[in-house]
Amino acid sequence: MTYIIYGIKACDTMKKARQWLDQQGLHYAFHDYKSVGIDRQHLQAWCEEHGWQTILNRSGTTFRKLDETCKIDLNQDKAIDLMLTQPSMIKRPILDLGKHTLVGFKPEIYAAALSLN
Repeated sequence: MTYIIYGIKACDTMKKARQWLDQQGLHYAFHDYKSVGIDRQHLQAWCEEHGWQTILNRSGTTFRKLDETCKIDLNQDKAIDLMLTQPSMIKRPILDLGKHTLVGFKPEIYAAALSLN
């Protein structure tokens, strides 16, 4: 099976996740949502699965630099709109395993989800 990993090429966490997948000999496609973009359907599905608070990267520079008025009364729809406008605000990586996704990168979680332990 070929998995899809979503993120941004220059992100250090993305580099670690991709390197780990390569070391395991796993096939994956890389979707750079900063250069290629991302659609509302993907963001909606990820938010439904994990909660928008998990998918929206509020600790990143892009979010922290937002005008305070954009941060007021955030909800899922507003968060998705922000992420569509600024894909750097999407947590990364997101690994699509087909039936579900993993958000962020921890080798032990990837290994367990992919039954590699």
